Amino acid sequence: MAKSQKKKKKYNRPAAATAPINPSTQRTPEKAAGNASLILIAGLVVTLFLFGYFHLLVLNQMEDLSNGLTMPDQMIGGYSVEHVEALRQAMDADAAGQLNYVHKTAGLLFPLFLALITMLAVNINTARGSVRWILWVPPMAFAVVDLWENRAIDALFIGALDPAAVSLASTLTTTRWMLLFATAAILFGVLIAAFVRTFREKWELSKRGLL
Repeated sequence: MAKSQKKKKKYNRPAAATAPINPSTQRTPEKAAGNASLILIAGLVVTLFLFGYFHLLVLNQMEDLSNGLTMPDQMIGGYSVEHVEALRQAMDADAAGQLNYVHKTAGLLFPLFLALITMLAVNINTARGSVRWILWVPPMAFAVVDLWENRAIDALFIGALDPAAVSLASTLTTTRWMLLFATAAILFGVLIAAFVRTFREKWELSKRGLL
């Protein structure tokens, strides 16, 4: 006798509940650009603060420890063996250690922040291609030369004074200042160009009544 087969009831599983999409959480190009702009503004403020702290405050205060002699970092046109020798005689071990500490703190952070912020500004406001890479070269070179210069200057206060070491440090200081001016020109040039472009776009939209 054949067994009767019971038909199995088919149950439709309820669809998994999906959370409603919140449009405000979606990442749009406008939001991404806005976030990058906020980071850029904050970084620019920090960079300006570090420049003022390092060059206008700390290095000027170091002159109190060197009988009024200017720190090598501040001498755009470079310096001579005689100047470094006078610094070595005026600054004791504690003063030289203080200069080394400054180089490891503000002297380290300032070039890194300036290079990164400049490269970010270029990245946001220029199209991909050779122009972007060309504009990235000065800030990257500035950071490398600045950090190299810090080490070269610190080495001048250790051991016997080597004229070749003074010449190298002096060349690095002059090169650093040239790259600093170039980097600052790129940074503010890109920001001003972006501001003018945005202003023109909004002006055209307002003339058409779209704003």
